[in-house]
Amino acid sequence: MIFRRLFRRFRADPAAALYGTLVAQARQPGFYTVCAVPDTVQGRFEMIALHAFLVMRRLKTGGAASWLAQDLFDLMFADMDRNLRELGTGDLAVGKRIKKLAKAFYGRVAAYEDGLAPGSARLDEALARNVYEDVAAPPAAVATLAAYLRQADAALSAQPIEALAAGKLQFAPPPALAA
Repeated sequence: MIFRRLFRRFRADPAAALYGTLVAQARQPGFYTVCAVPDTVQGRFEMIALHAFLVMRRLKTGGAASWLAQDLFDLMFADMDRNLRELGTGDLAVGKRIKKLAKAFYGRVAAYEDGLAPGSARLDEALARNVYEDVAAPPAAVATLAAYLRQADAALSAQPIEALAAGKLQFAPPPALAA
């Protein structure tokens, strides 16, 4: 464990590759148009959190690669810290904001885990409460996002854990824009 962290900078960082892929997926226009996710700082956080949850969920079922989930979490919140500073948040407030975001993330993880449990009908409710917190979410948009989440979870579950441990992942296609 110590040697992995000590020598990590001398090899490709799979957490950085995974994080880059999940951020790119979270920025897909279909989420903000078809699924009506608010195109705001909060809305973008929600989409990054949702995709990070999916990847971490898969990594935790992967045994030997479960350490990568913690590295991904650490990288995500280091990036959030950097982004808050770039947005002009004062140094004294950044720590408090990061703590609040981490608490929010853990709450979302629990809600999405519950919503993805077999036989659960709570996923739409969890998405409406978290992703669309400040806006009235169209039920069709929530249902589309919930269907995507289930599809993405299934697609990630089918990917070899060795690929994820190497920093390679592929998400299900995002909701498509109407032609």
